[in-house]
Amino acid sequence: MSIYDSRPWLHIYGDKYPGEYSPTAATALEMFHAGLQTAPDGVAIKYFDGTITRRELDRLSDAFAAALAARGFEHGDRLGIYLQNVPQFLIAVVGAWKVGAIVVCINPMNRERELTYMLTDSGAKALVCLESLHRDVARHVLQNTAVELVITTSELEYQTRRDSRLFDGVQRQECDGTLDMSTLVESYRDKPPPGATVRPDDPAMLCYTSGTTGSPKGAINTHRNVAAATHIYKEWVGLTPDGSILGVAPLFHITGLIAHVSASLAVPVPLVLAYRFHPDVILDAIREHKPTFTVGSITVFIALMNTAGASAKDFRCFKSIFSGGAPVSPATANAFEAGMGTFIHNSYGLTEATAPAIHTPRGMRGPVDPDSGALSVGVPMPGMIVRIADEEENDLPPGQLGEIIVEGPNVVPGYWNKPEETDHALRGGRMRTGDIGFMTEDGWFFVVDRKKDLINASGYKVWPREVEDVLYEHSAVREAAVVGVPDEYRGETVKAFVSLRTDASVTSKELIEFAKQRLSAYKCPRAIEILDELPKTLTGKILRRELRKV
Repeated sequence: MSIYDSRPWLHIYGDKYPGEYSPTAATALEMFHAGLQTAPDGVAIKYFDGTITRRELDRLSDAFAAALAARGFEHGDRLGIYLQNVPQFLIAVVGAWKVGAIVVCINPMNRERELTYMLTDSGAKALVCLESLHRDVARHVLQNTAVELVITTSELEYQTRRDSRLFDGVQRQECDGTLDMSTLVESYRDKPPPGATVRPDDPAMLCYTSGTTGSPKGAINTHRNVAAATHIYKEWVGLTPDGSILGVAPLFHITGLIAHVSASLAVPVPLVLAYRFHPDVILDAIREHKPTFTVGSITVFIALMNTAGASAKDFRCFKSIFSGGAPVSPATANAFEAGMGTFIHNSYGLTEATAPAIHTPRGMRGPVDPDSGALSVGVPMPGMIVRIADEEENDLPPGQLGEIIVEGPNVVPGYWNKPEETDHALRGGRMRTGDIGFMTEDGWFFVVDRKKDLINASGYKVWPREVEDVLYEHSAVREAAVVGVPDEYRGETVKAFVSLRTDASVTSKELIEFAKQRLSAYKCPRAIEILDELPKTLTGKILRRELRKV
């Protein structure tokens, strides 16, 4: 038995340990029906001034499923969903599950090349998209895909407020060759869904990875994976029916799908949506709806913290806030708590684990590594086994750097139509994450960085994360990213990019001097470029690969 099997981190939980993994639903669809039976007339979705009850969501998704079935949609067919954070996302997801279909989650920021790739790779038979995305992107590529049915909708549906900060100039549009979603659903409102049999190992979703090591891969998140991940999340963050969830993570992303969509359906609790992230709009939604839980990238909370008028009073409604998807520096976590009065729980997950893997127990604080200054991402969640391993997948002892490997009921069986990539990353249910980290003697885990982001400066290894955490300690720095750039003498050298807080002022030279006082010479950035904004994914993860091109 290894140190990982003995789970030395159990003592960290104390009486907060939610117990062994014991799911209450075998499929994502069972999970939805259980929530429906618990509170049929409770609110499922809050969208600006609009609300949809759980019973109405059931009726809308029934009608959507019946409409799909009437047009030849069958068990195992793929439905592309190309939407922002709107109620139609949940209607389409639940409706697809009722047909036994597989949801293909598509980033609404994707353009023609990416959309074509995902629709082609998945073999999607139908697509649900916003009218604006059909006009600007989808209509130009659909003829090159297997898509037979296109359903369009608008962000203006299910609300009347039409906030000018998001919807200024937005109008309903005619989309030739498509069906309007609300009209389609209304025409099938009284028709029963097909009643497809959904099994635990049937795929529920294809969630595409970011493609940082090649073409994006469609992780096959099964119904068992979704049900397991949702159960783990619900227990972990202490979600109860008297709370609500603020949907700041994009719903197409695995974090939004589990921590927002499926968690809200399962508990059940209302899900507060606001179309897309706009700090002022989200702050208004917090004040209006008083959500009790959310999870998002740290860049979301940096933006909220720097929004004019934001204060600790606004965040008193939250029982817990978690951050994942990007490193959280101790300095940023401390600044948010000092200004907003709420502690951000650090966490670590991935698409292939259907979101959750390692989290800081709610109500607790992870330690800071004295050597690197990194904040712990927490301890393994119930049902998960997490290891630090060498290149041959041998377990490494506490304190040693190695690759993070995870296994558990929420780890996917593989990638869609990619057997070689599946064999490389997933062996015997163990997921090789490509992230480097270590574990302490008592079980706290730390993520150092991605393997591919390691900088080799004259033979010295530099992990960008450590340098970024130091830059975050400067009071003027809002965001920071560090990359390796070619250097004739050293092979590679360290370069940093930062954006500044509102009304803050600092020069690159001053920041370099600040770093020199806190880092070894070989780790210190040789150049620092100050930008208005750092490039990010829709989930808020800073794109180092784009900065390497600057």
